[in-house]
Amino acid sequence: MATSREELLREMRQPSLLQRLSVGDWAWLALVVVATIATCVILWEAMNRYEVVITIGTAATMVGLGWHWSASKYYMALVCSLSLFAISRYPDLAAGQADFFLRYLLSSQSAIMWMSAIFPAATLAYGVALVTGNAFTARVASVLTWAGAIAGLVGLLVRWHETHLYAGGIGYIPVSNLYEVFVLFALMTALIYLYYEAAQNTRTMGFFVLLIISASIGFLLWYHFEREAYQIEPLVPALNSYWMKIHVPTNFVGYGCFAIAAMLGVAYLIRARVADDSPWAARLPTLKQIDEVSYRTIALGFAFFTVATILGALWAAEAWGRYWSWDPKESWALIVWLNYAGWLHLRYTKGLRGKPMAWWAIAGLFVTTFAFLGVNMFLSGLHSYGEL
Repeated sequence: MATSREELLREMRQPSLLQRLSVGDWAWLALVVVATIATCVILWEAMNRYEVVITIGTAATMVGLGWHWSASKYYMALVCSLSLFAISRYPDLAAGQADFFLRYLLSSQSAIMWMSAIFPAATLAYGVALVTGNAFTARVASVLTWAGAIAGLVGLLVRWHETHLYAGGIGYIPVSNLYEVFVLFALMTALIYLYYEAAQNTRTMGFFVLLIISASIGFLLWYHFEREAYQIEPLVPALNSYWMKIHVPTNFVGYGCFAIAAMLGVAYLIRARVADDSPWAARLPTLKQIDEVSYRTIALGFAFFTVATILGALWAAEAWGRYWSWDPKESWALIVWLNYAGWLHLRYTKGLRGKPMAWWAIAGLFVTTFAFLGVNMFLSGLHSYGEL
């Protein structure tokens, strides 16, 4: 009884959210509010009511992220500053080749190519840190991962502006094809990983996660040079919707989380074979860290994937007149959802952990990859506009 009373008193003494906010947090709130108001004033005539709601929702998300994860404030501020600088130098698309900063640094293609170079470099640095145990190399790898995420998001935001400069002013959010969403996948996965790297105060998971990001970069580069997929093209009618602005990014939070969990499954199987007194034990994440982050990423990914699936059904009803058509993409999305629902159910109700769950997370990556990419390659249906 005394223990319960002491715990209750400790909880009552904890500061509230408003008390925990620093001057920097309030400054961040003010900055986001001012930027949001300015955006709405400048673009009011070009925005419909859905886009206003999405803009306000994005601002609220930015404030929440900044308050919860301090490093994200600097990330978002730097991305916005670089993007606005790039946009200010774009009187027309031709400036992308004529302007020095755009051509070599900040046009969408330049920024995406920088991202495509930086993430593999970060993977290599994490690998060297893993082999040598050198803490400085691990810090360099972390900085490179931040840099790659900055370049990727700047590339997408500038590409968004470039679509408005394209002949006919076709402007759309650049998450409409495999090329654009592979950029989104790489930076989203990196950002989610960086959050858990800070939360766990360890960089030992980096090499495993960056491997899957580098694999996606390999596909992106092939798609860029072999298929010239970087070209901006008009949207097919089904994609010309405000739903795309929320459905696709939400979906890729789920994909990024599932990818991280799968690579941590690989890390778990390796760490389980390493003796605690081995030099490798200190260079690898602990089983507890892997287990906790795997659980949290799958839970987070499942929540976002569930919301994305609901949003997709609402979009389908508007585009095709029905919420669900058992289209191959929809069917495989359901399979992915059931797969991770089963994983979470057994973890929560039966307390299953260890190697079986690690293997399951790895298998889940193959299921998710087929739903994301394989369906577009081998099956056809209402989502045929996403074919390779």
